[in-house]
Amino acid sequence: MATDFQSASGLKRVRGLGSARSGAHHWWLQRVTAAGNLVLLIWFVASVLMLPNLSHSGVTAWIAQPLVAVPLILLIFSTFWHARLGVQVMIEDYVHAEGLKLLAFIALNFFILAAGAVATFSVLAIAFGA
Repeated sequence: MATDFQSASGLKRVRGLGSARSGAHHWWLQRVTAAGNLVLLIWFVASVLMLPNLSHSGVTAWIAQPLVAVPLILLIFSTFWHARLGVQVMIEDYVHAEGLKLLAFIALNFFILAAGAVATFSVLAIAFGA
């Protein structure tokens, strides 16, 4: 009898009627990126508040330091990844037409990649003195 249940459960999973067991991974990624964002954002806010002045030259000199540029890039990466995961869930929940859903996923991925690349490039340009 256990074999019948397992095969029926497997058949439901193949047909998309059962649990694909992929939701837990996505859920954990959202939580991990949220925790990373929290830690890095606290570092960022505390660091900015401790700057002696917020002039353009002062902030760019601060960003040019390796011990600032690296966590700043990690904050950018983690924030954009977390945003992508969250918007993906919204698209999955609220966009029902498959073609439109695919288009939304493609647009989301391009936007996140482009915005993250621009932000990362900006930090690297300051860090390397371009």
